[in-house]
Amino acid sequence: MERSAAASERVTLHGLVEEGHLVPTPIAGVYGRGADFEDVLQRFDGLVGRETASDGAELVRFPPVLPRRTLETAGYLGSFPQLAGTVFSFSGDEAEAVDLAARAAGHEDWSAHQSITDVSLVPAACYPVYPWVAAAGPLVAGGRLVDVGGYCYRHEPSADPARMQSFRMRENVRLGDAGTVAAWHAAWIERGADILSSVGLETDVVTANDPFFGRAGRMLRANQRDQGLKLERVHVVAGEDPTAIMSINYHQDHFGQAFDIRLASGEAAHTACIGFGLERVTLALLAVHGLDVGAWPDPVRARLGLESSP
Repeated sequence: MERSAAASERVTLHGLVEEGHLVPTPIAGVYGRGADFEDVLQRFDGLVGRETASDGAELVRFPPVLPRRTLETAGYLGSFPQLAGTVFSFSGDEAEAVDLAARAAGHEDWSAHQSITDVSLVPAACYPVYPWVAAAGPLVAGGRLVDVGGYCYRHEPSADPARMQSFRMRENVRLGDAGTVAAWHAAWIERGADILSSVGLETDVVTANDPFFGRAGRMLRANQRDQGLKLERVHVVAGEDPTAIMSINYHQDHFGQAFDIRLASGEAAHTACIGFGLERVTLALLAVHGLDVGAWPDPVRARLGLESSP
């Protein structure tokens, strides 16, 4: 795939802001998106949709919040307590409301007047899928394939534009018997590479693991890595650290057991998911092809449909 001559210039947060691709806020890792950035992101999301349309996935979209119990049931807080975003709200009386307002007006700490709600922010687009599928009863023969996406949140403040606190993911989730799900997971290792290379992104597959805590967590981390259950496609640019832009995860029967997702036989279902980080893919495209989207190579623009209006 042809690369733009502008690709040799390192993409920085300053450059992204100067070109209008990102709009800064006072909070690290929280940005608005400019017109060209959003256009490219939406068009890549559309490309994924076109490439997977023949799979016959059920398309569903959830809001960026989910029941706090879902995170608890999934075990998310055992692996990523530092990333979780939980919604708090006011539940006091009139006097407390007056005090809260006064403290807020002076930019003082008013958190004592807040209490936890039943809602948390979605950390990965696939999380609402598991309780939804479980509620429908045992899986039909052949299992289910779900196309899901939307805004996610992880409390990870950073000056690195690739590590946003609020970002979007496009995921496919496969649920079924062990053989079917494992084969689907394996097929996406190369399928993901094909989609990304078609827009000029060179990637490698690396093994990864979740940061499980405690003594048992060390065994879980080793198991994940040894069995290749958690894989990432990382974008490779000479002279820069690789950045994960796609995940390829096989959960075995973890979510099947946690949410009581069953096969017709009564066995716990296996699950896997693949996900594209849409902001990260867009940043990778800007790094490879340059900050001027209008000067990108014609094959890339054609693949994304950039020669037509949104």
